[in-house]
Amino acid sequence: MTALVPAPCDLVVADLGGTTLRVGRIRAGTSEVRDVRRVPTDGLGRYGTRDPQELQDRVMEQLTREIAADVARPGQPPARAVAVSFAGPMTSDGVVLAGPTLWGGPAARLPVADVLAGQLGLPVVVANDVTAAAWRYASAESEPFCLITVSSGIGNKVFRHGEIVCDERGYGGEIGHWLVDPAEDAAPCECGGRGHLGAIASGRGALFAVRAAAAADTGAFARSALAGPSGGVPDAITNEAFAAAARAGDTFAREALRRSLRPLASAVSLLFTAIGVRRYLFVGGFALALGDTFLTLLGDELVRIGCFGLDEYATRAMLALGEDDDDHCLIGIGQLAAARLGAPRALKAPA
Repeated sequence: MTALVPAPCDLVVADLGGTTLRVGRIRAGTSEVRDVRRVPTDGLGRYGTRDPQELQDRVMEQLTREIAADVARPGQPPARAVAVSFAGPMTSDGVVLAGPTLWGGPAARLPVADVLAGQLGLPVVVANDVTAAAWRYASAESEPFCLITVSSGIGNKVFRHGEIVCDERGYGGEIGHWLVDPAEDAAPCECGGRGHLGAIASGRGALFAVRAAAAADTGAFARSALAGPSGGVPDAITNEAFAAAARAGDTFAREALRRSLRPLASAVSLLFTAIGVRRYLFVGGFALALGDTFLTLLGDELVRIGCFGLDEYATRAMLALGEDDDDHCLIGIGQLAAARLGAPRALKAPA
């Protein structure tokens, strides 16, 4: 997009996730999101048996419809621009390359920024959801940091010297698709592969693992805090019950969680060893639901693996949780858009 918009201005901001689509308003340059509406995403989570291209079409139609409704909402000041955080890898000019948690397998490349601008008649800023979330914390973090989201999938972005470390063609920041289990029967990933980090250590992956553990060891499951809420049925275990049991110290739940987090600890150790970033912020529904339990167990595994040159205290000190809300992407994409809106340049965002 090449249109310029005077700042400050009202933005319509949207966060399209694999589970939920959030749409709200934000004053450019601020961190206060107002009038947020949340609706289930019309993608893989709701219509998982559909063809990926059909799901992509559904998702895009819903996104356009919901944003248009907010742009035209009675009683609101006119929107000057739209900013969207999108759950998938994308190029710097807003072309989505894939949507593993949105539509699963391969579908056409999707020029989200151009499509929305054409439909809405407004300038549009689009960025990957983890890129957007990282921008929320950029002004508060004095050192380079890596933001990792652990929810229905796993993604990451490194923020260094005021910029996201990511290729303009969308490569980078997708550790959720790092192969950590090469077995043919490894846990399936939404992208169609198997054994990826996001298939094992995400909320969905951890739930898959604890259900399998409950089915394999019925005696231990029956003695755990998970047996009651699930009625003794492994497939009836929910992420909410799993997180609550782990937080309460239930041995069965914590050991299942620990096994799921081991490859995530390996990923952190690899990132630290490769690029030297010493600050890791974790957001996402699953990580935040677990709270300090998540940091404790992940820290245990990271200490066990080791980070070259660091003692246990320094290793654990690298890990922290983000704010305990679901507005990371909305606030971040608003701040990123404000930076673009206030600059004499085209409305493009880093991938």
